[in-house]
Amino acid sequence: MGKSFFIVAALVLTLGCAKAQVDPVSSLNLVDFESITLEIGGKHYEVEYAKTFEQRAQGLMFRKALCEDCGMFFKFSSLKFAGMWMKNTFVPLDVAFIDRKGVITDIKPLTPHSLESVGSSKEVLYALEMNQGWFAENNIKVGDQITID
Repeated sequence: MGKSFFIVAALVLTLGCAKAQVDPVSSLNLVDFESITLEIGGKHYEVEYAKTFEQRAQGLMFRKALCEDCGMFFKFSSLKFAGMWMKNTFVPLDVAFIDRKGVITDIKPLTPHSLESVGSSKEVLYALEMNQGWFAENNIKVGDQITID
């Protein structure tokens, strides 16, 4: 009985300590974002702006919802074949990849929590993530121009 009691006690203590650990999401140093205004199809949209490495790394992680016209505009450090993934992202999104001239090169769906990298078909400098279906609902398509105000 003594050995069994010791094993059970050790398991209880281990599980209790595991439960007592800090929630990893709440312990993150979440970064702040500025906003930026984009003109697309003659309309103006104010979205969050991810221009630093830390901001791009966090992106829209941990958000449970986005308002109808809310999203995030990413500026990469240089022209590249970009890829986006959805680690710790709860909201289904679409991403528009945008070249250095502001032209949309691709619009692709992103699946919540997917670790699959969804990539641009050309070198781009920007990306815009919006609620899934937003680009289609607003008649925004590949080849359209995005202007930064």
